[in-house]
Amino acid sequence: MPDSKLVTIERFIVDQERLHGSATGELSNLLYDIALAAKVVSRQVRAGGLLDLFGLAGHKNIQGEQQQKLDVIANDLMKEVLGRSGRVAVMVSEEDEGPVAPAPASVGKYVLIYDPLDGSSNIDVNVSIGTIFSIHRRVSTSGPGTLEDCLQPGRKQVAAGYVIYGPSTMLVYCAGNGVHGFTLDPAIGEFLLHKSDIKMPRKSAYYSVNESYYSRWSEPYKRAVDALSGRTGKDGKNARYIGSLVADFHRNLLKGGVFLYPGDTKNPHGKLRLLYEASPMAFIAEHADGAASDGHHPILDIIPGELHQRTPLIIGSRDDVEYVTRIVSAD
Repeated sequence: MPDSKLVTIERFIVDQERLHGSATGELSNLLYDIALAAKVVSRQVRAGGLLDLFGLAGHKNIQGEQQQKLDVIANDLMKEVLGRSGRVAVMVSEEDEGPVAPAPASVGKYVLIYDPLDGSSNIDVNVSIGTIFSIHRRVSTSGPGTLEDCLQPGRKQVAAGYVIYGPSTMLVYCAGNGVHGFTLDPAIGEFLLHKSDIKMPRKSAYYSVNESYYSRWSEPYKRAVDALSGRTGKDGKNARYIGSLVADFHRNLLKGGVFLYPGDTKNPHGKLRLLYEASPMAFIAEHADGAASDGHHPILDIIPGELHQRTPLIIGSRDDVEYVTRIVSAD
């Protein structure tokens, strides 16, 4: 489909649905519900300073991290909009301890897993933040969804995506047939097609990692970053690090690059969550000709054992991910 400023996300999703003769429209409607929730969250993010929504909420989430006011607001908005849609069997949020059942009369066939506000530590300094989502089909047969429904490997996702709240609000999603990006036009309140079938460059000039943690990394990761930076060898890449997974990944999706968040002596299993962050981004990366690994296995093949499981992450341009993985897995 050619890109056009006149193609709304609703029209695009419906056109994609027609490519699948057996489609019921439920997934299409769920994706459009997510777009609606993103519009509401975007409005709150943009009005945050005026409405005193910046700063700490005064309590911690299940990860033990201080919640920002907008973390709580975005999480509640997502549950309100999507919990009554009739399309989800269960929802799981990075901000909640366990699965959240939808409204009693609104049980559907999909599992929605999401990070309502990724990179929220950047809120107070007006750096881009985002929402990440993952969708699975339920494996249970009736009633509200179960923990088993939520603990599925990323390879079984039927759709995934993210919203980035930056100079403009963009929604990027993949439902197994390409990666597509949309920009919110605030004048008409619609997401309009920005670019369809996005492909990541196979190799890039950029790498993204928080090098302040260098002393805490294992020797293989130190060697990998030394090679990427040019401290060893002669073909170093340029460093670009924002500190918000959505923002760093979005840049690399469009321009090419490799993002790393290794495990270290303080967080041996890494800091990023498998279900809410790594898996949906890996789904998008692979469908955009990129790759994602934990240093030893493709992220999408990892079978989660718990809701808030963490993982190291190497993600981005395929050749760069494979290069880093070879170094990291050599020992």
